[in-house]
Amino acid sequence: MKKILLIIGAVVVLAVVVGLTVVRAQAGYTKVLIGTVSKENLVSVVSATGQIRPKTYVNVGANAMGRVTRFYVNEGDHVKKGQIVATIENVQQEANVAAQQATISAASTDINSYIAAEKTAQANVDHAIADLEQKKLDYDRARALFDAQVMSKQDFDAKKAAYDLDVATLAQARASLTQAVAQTASARGHLQTQVADLRVNQDLLDRTIAVAPFDGIVTNEPVRQGEMVVMGIQNAEGSTLMTLADMSIITAEVKVDETDIVNLKNGQEADVTVDAIPGKVFKGHVTEVGDQALLRSSGQSTSQSTSGVEEAKDFKVVVTLDVPSDDLRPGLSCTAKVTTAKKDDIVAIPIQALTMRDPKHLNDTVATSSTATVSAATNNAQPADLEQGVFVVSKVAGKDRVHFVKVTTGITGATDIEVTSGLKPGDRIVTGTYRILRDLKDNAMVKQDSTLAAPTSSSSSS
Repeated sequence: MKKILLIIGAVVVLAVVVGLTVVRAQAGYTKVLIGTVSKENLVSVVSATGQIRPKTYVNVGANAMGRVTRFYVNEGDHVKKGQIVATIENVQQEANVAAQQATISAASTDINSYIAAEKTAQANVDHAIADLEQKKLDYDRARALFDAQVMSKQDFDAKKAAYDLDVATLAQARASLTQAVAQTASARGHLQTQVADLRVNQDLLDRTIAVAPFDGIVTNEPVRQGEMVVMGIQNAEGSTLMTLADMSIITAEVKVDETDIVNLKNGQEADVTVDAIPGKVFKGHVTEVGDQALLRSSGQSTSQSTSGVEEAKDFKVVVTLDVPSDDLRPGLSCTAKVTTAKKDDIVAIPIQALTMRDPKHLNDTVATSSTATVSAATNNAQPADLEQGVFVVSKVAGKDRVHFVKVTTGITGATDIEVTSGLKPGDRIVTGTYRILRDLKDNAMVKQDSTLAAPTSSSSSS
């Protein structure tokens, strides 16, 4: 029994000695996460949410007052350009058009009769001319015979009278032809007036028939069949029959935070996902970057706002989808991830490894967040008297010690950031954790502790 107690006592003493030795050996060390600088491919992405919208849409308004007699399409239906989509009561308009068409038909008949009379008058003129030519020959022969004293005075006077009569007949025929031509011209003038009146009445009738201005989809029908509609201001109640959207060109209209808008440009590639269509990614590109800031609380432009309160702002960005889909509908919620930069085989480190220090007080701790650091790096601006850098681990007398190294940065990913100067592949750096980096001092002894949570690496930003 005594032997057992002695053995147990010896083991306890040995454990205490070992424990004291380990504690003493680790005294003065800071447990950190250590990583090795390497090269990788980095993609910088700006993510924003918004809605699917057609590039072109139009409100089909009421052009006449009356009740809607019929809707030929419903919300969600596809329509073709020129297709009738709705009608408004048009009894009076149809009657006016029918009456005017009858008037034009009667006027056309009158013109045909005037043309026939004109042809008759022309025939009478031709007959009078031929008869006059005959009478002229008779008169010339009679004159020669009378001058030769072969014909009596009475016969000569008869020939002359016949000739004079035909001259008068030809003049009368020509006057009748002129009158017939004038009547035809007058009838044609009246017909043109009637045709103009028909166009007016036809236009009034057409205003009661709504047609699709282009191929598209019906996205909204604010009124029902049988309700009264009126001509009025666009979008006023009772003045819009339906909204048509041209879905041949579909866009994602998203709002980008003001801190990211400077990185967006037209032509940048984007991946668009739609909440209603999970698992599918629509490729697109940026086609519009707004230049007016929008207040996040109201969506109102800052140039229109009278409030002096400072608040977060967004900018409108339009992404046009490369390949439209029939599954998409206006108003669907979506997320666009715009690729703002892409670099291959570059030096990159975890964002968490980046910290800010005053070079004059490297042994003092400076509480800075990685978010503030990334923002400063992205905008090429740093807090006064502070430099961004990392703690590089190196062997000094067989022990790992850290020293602060200033670095310059480039594009930013989700968890990694490009380093353009200050580091090279193979360098060992402190990667975390944030709380440790916040209090870490220059020339401190460090020790790798794998039990600390290591940051996950990615090459895309959110």
